[in-house]
Amino acid sequence: MAVDMSTLDPDRLNALLGRVITDLGAVAIAPLALIGERLGLFRAMADGQSTTSAELAARTGTVERNVREWLSAMAASGYVTHDGHGRFHLAPEQIAAFSDEDSPVFVLGGFQSFLACTAPADREALTRAFQDGKGIGWHEHQPELFAGTARFFRPTYRAHLVAEWLPALEGVTAKLEAGAKVADVGCGLGHSTLLMAEAFPNSRFTGFDYHEPSIAAARRLAANANAAERVEFEIAGNKDFGGGPYDLVAFFDCLHDMGDPVGALAHTREQLAPDGTVMLVEPFAGDSLSDNLNPLGRAFYGASSLICTPASQSQEVGRALGAQAGEAQTRQVAAEAGFSRFRRAAQTPFHLLYEARV
Repeated sequence: MAVDMSTLDPDRLNALLGRVITDLGAVAIAPLALIGERLGLFRAMADGQSTTSAELAARTGTVERNVREWLSAMAASGYVTHDGHGRFHLAPEQIAAFSDEDSPVFVLGGFQSFLACTAPADREALTRAFQDGKGIGWHEHQPELFAGTARFFRPTYRAHLVAEWLPALEGVTAKLEAGAKVADVGCGLGHSTLLMAEAFPNSRFTGFDYHEPSIAAARRLAANANAAERVEFEIAGNKDFGGGPYDLVAFFDCLHDMGDPVGALAHTREQLAPDGTVMLVEPFAGDSLSDNLNPLGRAFYGASSLICTPASQSQEVGRALGAQAGEAQTRQVAAEAGFSRFRRAAQTPFHLLYEARV
């Protein structure tokens, strides 16, 4: 159906096209940001000193003309600062976001995750998932997604897990200091498990994930961290992991991905010590769509459409909570699983932390 252009509101049209142009630039800049990381361009600028494209190319073994265009694209995006006269530098905030992987605001893992979902095979599988509702298993994605997701969440966990989240849970830090038994369900590459183990040497930790390559990677990380004697990583699903009773069972950004979150929490209740705690870390979200119509909600709805909802649909039950489930739905899941006590224990701009007890 042809649109009568004379009926369009020019201000609304221009605003819409402006957002489209912004998005087209974002689509282009995402692979360029990762290319810059892989070539060491961001790292070579991490000293914050002004540089030319020729100087940067010489330091990184790259071609000046390509680096010049890359710097221009980054500067237009606000990811690199243009000093004028062909010179550029990274401001401290840009260094934190693009060069320091231990920074709490390091962002390149997010670009890596989203780009992994744009591979032709993933796009075809996602199209089929929209048509048949059978979803896409986590293991069916490109390996880049696993690494990117770990890199995306690790800075946040490093900044908040030990310092803020665990202390927000009733009596948990004291148990961990004395010596507790902890399960990390859906642990992925194990960064959350290892952060807890590093902070609480008297406790014992087991990370569980059904994805064998992730568990293999987690075991390598544990060995490199000299934590293998206090940390184990086992291949197991969220409804069949064992080894309890546990003083703490943690779910980091994964409950909403599960096909049967009620079943997962019901099984967790059986593995929990009588006074044990369940820690649920979930993406920040309000309870209604209107609460989440903002840049953060946009990013999380995008991730949920590409990854989280199809992952749940690929499993039994397929509840498909999605990454913007919010507190009310999460509370309902916990109640259905038999938890009588549930509260929001803490929050950050990107996450909600829930505590569940029997």
